[in-house]
Order: sequence, then C-alpha cells, then structure tokens
Amino acid sequence: MGLPTLEFSDSYLDSPDFRERLQCHEIELERTNKFIKELIKDGSLLIGALRNLSMAVQKFSQSLQDFQFECIGDAETDDEISIAQSLKEFARLLIAVEEERRRLIQNANDVLIAPLEKFRKEQIGAAKDGKKKFDKESEKYYSILDKHLNLSAKKKESHLQEADTQIDREHQNFYEASLEYVFKIQEVQEKKKFEFVEPLLSFLQGLFTFYHEGYELAQEFAPYKQQLQFNLQNTRNNFESTRQEVERLMQRMKSASQDYRPPSQWTMEGYLYVQEKRPLGFTWIKHYCTYDKGSKTFTMSVSEMKSSGKMNGLVTSSPEMFKLKSCIRRKTDSIDKRFCFDIEVVERHGIITLQAFSEANRKLWLEAMDGKEPIYTLPAIISKKEEMYLNEAGFNFVRKCIQAVETRGITILGLYRIGGVNSKVQKLMNTTFSPKSPPDMDIDIELWDNKTITSGLKNYLRCLAEPLMTYKLHKDFIVAVKSDDQNYRVEAVHALVHKLPEKNREMLDILIKHLVKVSLHSQQNLMTVSNLGVIFGPTLMRAQEETVAAMMNIKFQNIVVEILIEHYEKIFHTAPDPSIPLPQPQSRSGSRRTRAICLSTGSRKPRGRYTPCLAEPDRNKSYSGSIQSLTSIGSKETPKAPPNPDLPPKMCRKLRLDAASSNGYQRPGSVVAAKAQLFENVGSLKSVSSGRQAKAMYSCKAEHSHELSFPQGAIFSNVYPSVEPGWLKATYEGKTGLVPENYVVFL
Repeated sequence: MGLPTLEFSDSYLDSPDFRERLQCHEIELERTNKFIKELIKDGSLLIGALRNLSMAVQKFSQSLQDFQFECIGDAETDDEISIAQSLKEFARLLIAVEEERRRLIQNANDVLIAPLEKFRKEQIGAAKDGKKKFDKESEKYYSILDKHLNLSAKKKESHLQEADTQIDREHQNFYEASLEYVFKIQEVQEKKKFEFVEPLLSFLQGLFTFYHEGYELAQEFAPYKQQLQFNLQNTRNNFESTRQEVERLMQRMKSASQDYRPPSQWTMEGYLYVQEKRPLGFTWIKHYCTYDKGSKTFTMSVSEMKSSGKMNGLVTSSPEMFKLKSCIRRKTDSIDKRFCFDIEVVERHGIITLQAFSEANRKLWLEAMDGKEPIYTLPAIISKKEEMYLNEAGFNFVRKCIQAVETRGITILGLYRIGGVNSKVQKLMNTTFSPKSPPDMDIDIELWDNKTITSGLKNYLRCLAEPLMTYKLHKDFIVAVKSDDQNYRVEAVHALVHKLPEKNREMLDILIKHLVKVSLHSQQNLMTVSNLGVIFGPTLMRAQEETVAAMMNIKFQNIVVEILIEHYEKIFHTAPDPSIPLPQPQSRSGSRRTRAICLSTGSRKPRGRYTPCLAEPDRNKSYSGSIQSLTSIGSKETPKAPPNPDLPPKMCRKLRLDAASSNGYQRPGSVVAAKAQLFENVGSLKSVSSGRQAKAMYSCKAEHSHELSFPQGAIFSNVYPSVEPGWLKATYEGKTGLVPENYVVFL
C-alpha cells in the first residue's frame, strides 16, 4: 500500500489522523535517507575496487609488454616469432580495455556519487529542516493555546483582545510551517523517483559501454587468437619430437665413461678466488682462470653466479691476460684462508693471491705453473681501512665527480636525490679505487651517467671510517643548531668548522662550494638548500653510537648542512670570532615548544609532500610494488576550448615509486646513514618556478585531497608546472593544489 496523501486543508485542522499520515511520510523519508547513504558508501567502494582493478591490470599489461621471449638457437620459426610477439599484443589489448575503464572511473563520481549526495543533503535535508520548524511552531502554538484557554473571563477586555491577537498570530505561523512542511515532504517523495534513479541509470550506461567496448575488442581479437592457437599447436608438436631426441642423447651421455673430459687448449683451467682490494678493505672475487704453460699466459675473468629466483646463470667479464713470472704456495700462517697461492706477473706490480677449491686443486695449479714452496717472509698486509680515510685518491675522486656534475648535469631534476644503479656504482668505485688505478684518474663522463657519479660521491663520503665532520665535534654541531639564537647558530658552526682537521675542512670546503652552485639552479633541479640538507646531513655527520636519540637528531644534522651552504663565504673564507663561546648542552624552555623552529636564516619554502620524479626505469633497477601507468601522455601545449562542451579526460596521475637502489658502499649497519637513502626514495621536493595566472575552461570536481575543485571560469594564481605529467600546481580561493593541464588556459 502506498503512502497516504496529505491535503493542505489537513494542516489547518491538525487532526490525529493527519499526524499519523504525516508520520508515515517521515518514516519513509528516513528509510530513503539511510538507503541513499548505504548506496553512496557501496558505490564508493565499487569505484575504489574498479580503480584498484584498473591499476592491477595496467601493471599486469606492463609486465607483459616488458617481457621478451628468447628462443634457443640463432634463428626462430614463424610460429616462434608470432608467439614471442603475442605478449605485446595481449598488453595492447588490455591497454585498450583499460582506457575505457579509466573513463568509466573518472566519470563515476560525477554521475553517481555527487548527484546522490546532493539529493540527500539538499532535498531530504530541506525536508528535515521543515520538520524541525514544524515541530517548533507546533509546540509553541499549543503551549500558548493552553495558557490562552486558562485566562480568566474576568480579565480586562484589552488584555483579552491582546491574548486573542497573539493566539491568532501563533496559529498562523504554525499553519504556514505546516503547509510548507507538507509541501516539501511530498515534493521529496515524488522527486526521489527520478533524482537518484537517473544517476544509477547513467552509471549503468557507462558500465555497459565499457562491457560493449570489451565485446567489440574481443570480436576484433578473434582472428589473431585463432592464428596464435595454430602457432602454439605447431610449436607444441615440434617440442614433443625434439624432446624425445634430446632425451635419448642425455641417456647416452649418462652411460659414457666418468673420466671422459672434452679436449682443452689450456694446460690448466678452472675457477679460482682472487683477493682484490676494495675501498673498505679486501674481498675475494670468483674468477674463471686459464693457463698455457708454453707461453706462460695466465688469464682470468670475473664470474658471478646468480642463483636466485630472478636469475640463474653465470655472468662473466672480459678476461684479463698476464704473463706469469713466478708461482709460490702461500704459507698457512700468513693468511686466514686455506688452499692459497701467490703469483707474480709482468703486467702488474706486487703479488696476486689466489685461492683454489681444495688442496688437490691447488697442487694441480702449482704443477701446471711450476710452483715453489714459500721461502720468503711475507710483506706486511696493507691496512684494510686504507681507503676509509681521506687520502689523495679520495680528494681526486670527489673533485672529478664534482667537475663531471657541474660540466653536464647540474640542472638535472632531482640531482643527488635519485640514486644510481647498484652495479654501475659498484663498478665506478672498483675502477677508481683499484690498486692499479693512478691517484689522479679521470672520470669518463661519456662512460658514467650522472646518477652513478652522484651516488658514488655520496657513498664515498658515507663510507669514511669517521664522518667528514668527525665524531668528536658531532655533539657540538648538534647543540649549536639547537640554539634559539639564529645568529649564534651561524657563528658557532663557523667556529666549529675551523676546529675540524685540515684535510676534513678542505674536503668540506670543496663539497659545500659545489652544493652552493647546485642550489643556485634549484629552479631547474629542484634541489633547494633545504633538500640538499636532507641529502647530505646524514652523509657528512654521524653519531658514534647509533641510537634512537641519534636518529632523532638527523633533522639537526640537516640544519648544519643548510647553514654551511647559506653562509659558505663567511664560514670558509673568514676567520671565526674567537669570543664566540662553544656550544653547551641546555634544556629546552617551555616557551620554546610553542615557537616555530626556523631551520636556517635564509629564505625557505614550506616543505610539502614530494611526488617522486618520473624518470625512465633502468633495466638494472628493482621496482618494488611500483604501479606503472599505461595512459599515454598527450601533448602539453595549451589547449584551445573545443566546440564540444564535454569535459576532456584528466591526465592519469602516475604514482610509481622511484626505487632507489642501495649502492653497496653504505657503512654496514649504519641506520643513521641510511636516512639519506630514505629521502632518496620518498623525499620531498618543491617546484620553485615563477607562477602565472590561468583561467578554467571547464568545471572540475577534486578526486583527491591534494587536487582542487573549481567552477568554469575560475581564475587561478601562482600557476606553474607540477612534477606530475599533465597536471599544474595552482592557487584558487586561498587553497593550493593540482589542476588538470588541459582544463585551463594561461592568461
């Protein structure tokens, strides 16, 4: 049975039957309100699930796109070629499907959630406001009526007339409130038939359009699918026949004599471990070695076995070739490794220490090389920490890195923030600090990319046995920048820098001078003084005892570096004031907690969430959990208003995390030093481009808290490019956020 009709005349009588019928409407209105609330909640969950699904499908299709089949042999059949290309075809198909799903998701909020929320708040909300007014006027009228009826008839006529006038006025107010409430509640009951059915219809239309697009793509894909099935069947048949032949060959090899060995051109060959010098001491590297007794030629090439789930194989480098001079067994008490022997070669100064797999294996090598028993005193072993200290090679390395960066990469976006590839940085360090490398070795900027050079520079400084700004002065620097007096901070840091050892101060001078130049290009590289502080604070300073308390002081280490950069000329090129007292630890006053702590005296921009830079991924990098958007990036020219009033699609915002790989030279176990790497992963950068004004060609509803909502014709100020492709950063009505680039034109 439907809801009873409410007549306006019933409002005048206000009968119990009228109140009962009115209550039926109120109950139905509340039920409708709860239903819409649940519908909005479920719709939001559905849209979120669709968005997550879309992101997963995009990542899946990207994986298909990136993988490349490699077939055995130097040629491929047509079937194999077709199969090898199939993954890219699958990826293109999925991308086409996701384009339509992306449009569905983008429009879902506007066509479903927003209209339902608007109806609930504006229409049902207005009816509830009418009820409040009706109840208030009703209570007021009947209360006055009770008092009016209790008036004594003996009251003065004027008093009675005034009471009559008042009751008439209150009855009129009650009557008008009742009429308005009856009108509104019935209006809402009627409007709900289309006000929240229409949004559902629009949403379903978009959903069906998406499904239809998938159906059409499936129809287009059918001929290719049929051909691919044919190719797969052919390849399967070929495999079965080939497998039988290969299995027979394997069985024949199993039954062959166990001492069978293929002929070899070498007197001796096999794996040996070679002792090599590294920046942090010595390490043993596996090499594949060969020796020819006739020519006394000894070769070795690095052989690294990869046996994880990602790779299972042998990686070798170009072989090094030497002419053997002598070979001597290593005394057991002279080294903590077993099965070792030393060789001397013409091409390299000093000895090369090798380790065999066993005593028997060592004897074979000694026999092949005419090796002798040791009759000499082993020279003193070089200190394992030699290159963990500041030395000529280290100074040269830092200067060459800085020269390379300033020559060709000082304006690169995210300079020093984006880490290099682990294998490349390792190779750079090995090449530079190899025992056979000259101290003044140049860095080939054609061979090494900018990220590798900057990562090598940072890691050299991090791996010093003692941080550049020393353990001894660490607490003094921290206490200095905790002072309330900004001028004292600068003076104290100035004095402390001149207490550093001469080599440390010289190296710090070289580095900070370079960072000053980097900060001057912050409009291009986004590396402001503040951002450089975050990078180099944990690099140049480190507490001797790594505790939670030490980690909490990292932010002050960053401030020290900021002061060094902002006051470079004063600190490094003038003498400190001898009257400045050394910093003394002091407890914070209560008032300090209520005041903002200014990190440095220079002008600063507010820190904010930094959206990582979107660089091309290096194949050697590992991207953990990254989401790679497949949406094509359109032209970034300022768009003209199209004749079609339909809104253009917003650029899909990429949320991929730029993975920073550890370079292998970070001090082992150093939690504090690792904070620099943490910033490289998720650090915060701000664009400092000069802003312009722009006007909105279309209205837009924000989908995230850091985006702006605005009407058509809105005027934006301080508009400049965002680090996210297809988006601008702008200020509207005092709020700063992201706006789609193709929604605005510059003024």
